[in-house]
Amino acid sequence: MENLEIYLNITRLILGIAILGYASYTDIKTRKASNINWLILGVVGAILLPVQYFTVGFENIYILIFIPIMIGLVYLLFQLGLIFGGADAKALMAIAILIPVQPTINQLPIWGESLMPASWTIFSNSIILFLFIPLALLFYNIIKRNVKFPHSLIGYKIDLQKAREKFVWPLEKIKDGKTKFVYMPKNFDVDEELDELEKHGYTEIWVTPKLPFMIPLLAGFIFTFIFGDILFAIMQLFI
Repeated sequence: MENLEIYLNITRLILGIAILGYASYTDIKTRKASNINWLILGVVGAILLPVQYFTVGFENIYILIFIPIMIGLVYLLFQLGLIFGGADAKALMAIAILIPVQPTINQLPIWGESLMPASWTIFSNSIILFLFIPLALLFYNIIKRNVKFPHSLIGYKIDLQKAREKFVWPLEKIKDGKTKFVYMPKNFDVDEELDELEKHGYTEIWVTPKLPFMIPLLAGFIFTFIFGDILFAIMQLFI
């Protein structure tokens, strides 16, 4: 029976990586992720729940109550604008069904089990990993020998014409005839801003990528299976 639980968790891991990986690819290319992805995750997750319940069972059956709680919380965060993408919200809801408890595969996760539901751990891990993006951008800019603060922590320099073909926001804006650095780009007309910059003689500009949250979500999913809960591990260091 113990082997069956491992096989169930391996199934969840493979399916999650496959679906989230494909969704990340389409999100990067088109900024869209089909709803069929989350339907597959949710349906397979709903099938695996009774399979596990009637075979190996759950160590604490009451933790399954967090499935609707997590789905409701994600919906609330989406309505409040704290989760920006509809696909991201649907992915988290489907994950709540697919992985209701901390998955264990032999000696994994390395840091042991968390006190929180697995879906919340995946979400929190994703947010923490997302915070490492500024370091990755800084490293990239150091390699390109194009370091400027705070620009290098939130973006990179690119040819203005190439910026028209990419999913990016300009970090520079012409206002009252002067160039102004934009810390938090909003939903303005990117082409209009690029035209204005070009009129002022710019050929290269600083931009920030419209990075889909689906990518750190995939990373957080894998990280949860291999290592566990980052926040819980940090808390244990101080307890």
